[in-house]
Amino acid sequence: MSRRRRAKVLVAAGVAVAAAGGGTAAVGFGGTGGGAAGTSGLPPTTAQVTRSTLTDSETVDGTLGYGTETAMSGRLPGTVTWLPAEGATVKRGQRLYTVDDEPVVLMRGRLPMYRDLHTGLEGADVKLFEENLAALGYDGFTVDDSFSSATAAAVEEWQEDLGLPETGRVRAGQVVYAPGDVRVADLKAQVGDATGPGRQVLSHTGTTRVVTVRLDIDQQRLVAAGTAASVELPDGRAVSGKVSTVDTIIDPGSQNQEPETRLEVTLALTDQKGLGTLDRATVEVTFVASKRENVLSVPVAALLALAEGGYGVQVVEGTGTRIVPVEVGMFSGGRVEVTGEGLAEGMSIGVAA
Repeated sequence: MSRRRRAKVLVAAGVAVAAAGGGTAAVGFGGTGGGAAGTSGLPPTTAQVTRSTLTDSETVDGTLGYGTETAMSGRLPGTVTWLPAEGATVKRGQRLYTVDDEPVVLMRGRLPMYRDLHTGLEGADVKLFEENLAALGYDGFTVDDSFSSATAAAVEEWQEDLGLPETGRVRAGQVVYAPGDVRVADLKAQVGDATGPGRQVLSHTGTTRVVTVRLDIDQQRLVAAGTAASVELPDGRAVSGKVSTVDTIIDPGSQNQEPETRLEVTLALTDQKGLGTLDRATVEVTFVASKRENVLSVPVAALLALAEGGYGVQVVEGTGTRIVPVEVGMFSGGRVEVTGEGLAEGMSIGVAA
């Protein structure tokens, strides 16, 4: 997988190792609040304790498009006699394609149409179809889980409008459900092809552009549902996004590669007009997992690993130094949040060369 990642946050354990590798040494000063005087002279490099806002963020590559494609297989046996154009939008009540000159109609819902619907049937699928029928403007029946004679009369009216035989019965496969309007992504069949159970006709997506990102499982902290993100387009403009779905995907791997668990994240983009005519592009997505405002921080390389455990910093005062034990918090951009008794903004501290 090709993905350029600019990590703006360091894992605490990794930072500690890096800090130690950068020249920090274990020192045996006690953990008193005032620290202890050093006798090794002034450090070669110093920095200041600053007060600022630290952000736990990360920038990764993503793909702008219309989201995951869903394949649609035909159920009505026959011959495909009409297909929409790729990129076309199909709304509720409109035909997706035709079989033997009879339309297969899109309706909204998440249940598949698994049986014929007719007078006397009851069930959630009946109610779903009636909800769609009512949304299309047909009336004279009660929307419930019972297919009544009044429902059949409304179905006959619907069939007349579609140019179908007015039977009052809805054949399985005459209706296809999707959560919303769809965009035709790819045609899997051609006019003249035979269709029927198991034979793919087309694939579709949603109608609004989204950004899809794949992340390692250890980046899950970045993508709670509703988390805001910034999306940088190829021309440098930025648009706002928000995490809408997070799915766990298991890559089975291959003979030479172990299976891998990944996260597939979908970002909703509120400003569709701001995307211009872009249908598909590689973008950069910046997630902000957390933010610490108005905190003291020092360069990571200023941390000293104390012999008795924990960390400290070497405070420089005139021609002398002392060690102040600190508690570490967020790591961000080469700096780390610190708190410690007597530690104050503007203090000079030693930094490992």
